[in-house]
Amino acid sequence: MPGSWVNSAERIGADLHLELAATGPRRAALAQALREAVQDGRLGAGVRLPPYRSLAADLGLARNTVADAYAELVAEGWLTARQGSGTRVAERAVPAKPARLPKKAAPGSSAPAHNLMQGQPDASSFPRNAWSVSTRRALTAAPSDAFGPGDPQGRIELRKALADYLARVRGVRTGPDRIVICSGFSDALRLLFGGGVLRGTLAVEAYGLAFHRALLAAEGVRTVPLGLDDHGTRTEELAGHRGVRSALLTPAHQFPVGGPLDPARRNAAVDWARAQSSVVIEDDYDGEFRYDREPVGAVQALDPDHVLYVGSASKSVSTALRLGWMVLPERLVDPVLATKGQRERWTSVVDQLTFADLITSGAYDRHIRQMRQRYRDRRNRLAAALAEQTPHIEVTGIAAGLHAVLRLPPGTETSTVKAASWTGLALDGLAGYRHPDAATVPFDGLVVGYATPPDHAYAAALDALCQILPPRP
Repeated sequence: MPGSWVNSAERIGADLHLELAATGPRRAALAQALREAVQDGRLGAGVRLPPYRSLAADLGLARNTVADAYAELVAEGWLTARQGSGTRVAERAVPAKPARLPKKAAPGSSAPAHNLMQGQPDASSFPRNAWSVSTRRALTAAPSDAFGPGDPQGRIELRKALADYLARVRGVRTGPDRIVICSGFSDALRLLFGGGVLRGTLAVEAYGLAFHRALLAAEGVRTVPLGLDDHGTRTEELAGHRGVRSALLTPAHQFPVGGPLDPARRNAAVDWARAQSSVVIEDDYDGEFRYDREPVGAVQALDPDHVLYVGSASKSVSTALRLGWMVLPERLVDPVLATKGQRERWTSVVDQLTFADLITSGAYDRHIRQMRQRYRDRRNRLAAALAEQTPHIEVTGIAAGLHAVLRLPPGTETSTVKAASWTGLALDGLAGYRHPDAATVPFDGLVVGYATPPDHAYAAALDALCQILPPRP
C-alpha cells in the first residue's frame, strides 16, 4: 500500500489551468489552449507540464487525447519531451517580443549617485546576527498559541519588554496594558484619526513631514501650525487656537529643524492638554540618538493621562520591520483596539517576539550604543568637511538625531537643491517641510541625512555635498 500511494502521488503532477473551446474535437481544443498559454506567457520557457495521465484526469479527457496533443505540439516545436525530464515548454517556443526603445527615466526615478536623504538609517547596519539569534530563541520559547489567532494589542512578551525598556531609557510611565503595537508612526496616525479616536483640529509644528500632513488631510483632519524658534515649538500658541483638540510634537529633537523643546514649553503643552481634556501626541522618532547633551526624557512622564507617546524601530533598527508602539492614556486603549480590529492590521508575530527577545537579552542596547557611536562619527565628519571646505555654511540640529540642517545664504535654497539633483545628490530643501499656513520661513536650508549612506560611500557623498553648496555671499 505505501508503495502504490507513492506511485499515485507521482502521477498527480502540478495543476494547470486551461480553458478549452466548448465545441470541436477535444485534441484540437487542448492543443490550441496550450499554444495560447505559451504565446501569452502563462507557460514560460522550460516550464514542466503535468503528466498526460494527470492532465487527462483534471480535464475529463481520455489519456490518448492528451498524449496525442502533447505529441502534436512537440512535433511543431512548442514542447520538448525527454526521458526522465517530462514534457516542457521549448525554449524557442517563446515568441520574440518587438524591440522597444528604452524609456527615459522620470526625474528623480533613478537611484542617486549619493544619498543624503533624511529618515533612513544605514541599511547595511541591520543587526543580522543578533536578529537571527533572537529569532531562533524567541521561536523556541514561544507558546503554541502565539501562532494562532492573536491579540490586536500585540504580543504580551513585547509589551512587557517595551514597558521596562521605555521606563529605563526614556522615562515613560506605563504598563503593558497601556501599550498597543502598530506598524509605525503613520499607522498610529491612521488608527488615532481614521477611526475617530481623536477628533477635531490638530495643532502641528510649523515644520514637519508633508507626508504626515497629507495622511491626516486624507482622513479629513484639519491641521494648524505652531510657530518655531530657537527654543523649539511655540506651544504657548495652543491656547489661542480655537477648535484645536490635540497637538502633535517632536519634543526630544524637533523634526527637521532640530533641538529639544524648551522645558517651559513642554510644561505649557501639558497644561494646555489638561485644561482642554485633550492629548499631546509625542513623536519620539529618534530619541535614542543623542551625542553632545544629556538625555531628554519623554514628555509623557509629565502626565501619562494627557500625553500619547509613539515610537518605532524604524530609525533604531530598520524601516523594513514596520514595527511601532503607542503608549496610550488608559481611556484610549479600547477605542484604538476597536479601530484596529481583529484581523489584518497587525505586525508579524515573529517580528514582535524577536524584537522582545532583542530587548530583554540586551542585544538592542548594544546595537543602539554601536549605532550611536557610528552616527556620532558620521556627524563629526560632516561638520569637519563643512568647516574645512565651506566654513560660511552653518550646521545646526546636530546634538541628536540622524540628520543635520545646513543654513544657506538667503535666496539660495532652490538653486542649491537643483544643483544637487543635477549632480546625482539626493537631499531635501527645508522649504519642503514647511506647513503651507506657517507664517514665516526661518531661513533657507538643506536637510542632510548623514545616516543613510553605507560607510564606503560616505566620503564621496560629503565631497559631492560640499561641491554644490553656494559660495560665501
